[in-house]
Amino acid sequence: MSTELIHDRYDLEDRKVIDTLKKVKTIALIGASSKPERDSYKVMAFLMNEGYQVFPINPLLAGTTILGQKVYGCLGDVPIPIDMLDVFRQSKYLYNIVVEAKQANIFCIWTQLGVTEVKAELLALESGITMIINRCPAIEIPRLKLSLYVD
Repeated sequence: MSTELIHDRYDLEDRKVIDTLKKVKTIALIGASSKPERDSYKVMAFLMNEGYQVFPINPLLAGTTILGQKVYGCLGDVPIPIDMLDVFRQSKYLYNIVVEAKQANIFCIWTQLGVTEVKAELLALESGITMIINRCPAIEIPRLKLSLYVD
């Protein structure tokens, strides 16, 4: 698969999202929250229910658990390789997240609705990291009927 930026267009990009998600087994959820009313909590629960192995990342909650999963302070603390980052942080943090993803050999970064930053997107592209931008997996997976693809 060629590395590219997948923005919030819903035409030919759907096939690329499907192809990317078929390869994902492990997800680090950056900006995880222990509050059930938060979107990051809801999306984490959804992804776990879909069969993904999800590692919550939040330095303020490190060592606690969310939905039964140990919370890590940073991506580098996760004990196994991660396929994809799901980012629930403000756009201003995205560039540094891409730098960290590059160092960890992450192949995909998914940014939630409203999370975009041109310099981060260009760094990802230059680094061979696919970015799915301004979409939510809890919306896209059902819309694309992807539950069938996760083992």
